[in-house]
Amino acid sequence: MVSNTRLYGASIAFASGTYSLWSASTATRMGASGWVMALLGVVVLVHGVVLLTDYADRLGGASGPLMIGYAAVMLLNQALLGTGMMPGSGTGSGMTGGMSAGDGMMGGSAMTAGMGWDAGMAFLALLMLASGVIMTRSHGSDASAGGM
Repeated sequence: MVSNTRLYGASIAFASGTYSLWSASTATRMGASGWVMALLGVVVLVHGVVLLTDYADRLGGASGPLMIGYAAVMLLNQALLGTGMMPGSGTGSGMTGGMSAGDGMMGGSAMTAGMGWDAGMAFLALLMLASGVIMTRSHGSDASAGGM
């Protein structure tokens, strides 16, 4: 039987991985940030699937720290996008995600932007971070009792 902790972790992995892939696929151009998020999205989705199978037992206590690592990469990526330090963050998009007030579909920075800072991605990464901490904490204490 799959523990509640693993179900929770898999749910967060599916949400974060799918959003990462969607976010990367909707960028108007694929920069370094887009490739990082696309690759991470695939890895996180695979991890979510593994959490629902018997293979999760092979991961043992590594699953929580892996989730923490994924969250750290996502948060670092978003921080770099927010500061404009990541290639592919758009020209002049800043924290607007590539479209500022008054920009139309044919003008402004909307047509030249790659991936911009995304509050949704940052909050999903924070949720994944919490999930990783919970999984790490519960691995030794209550994982055999069915999870949280």
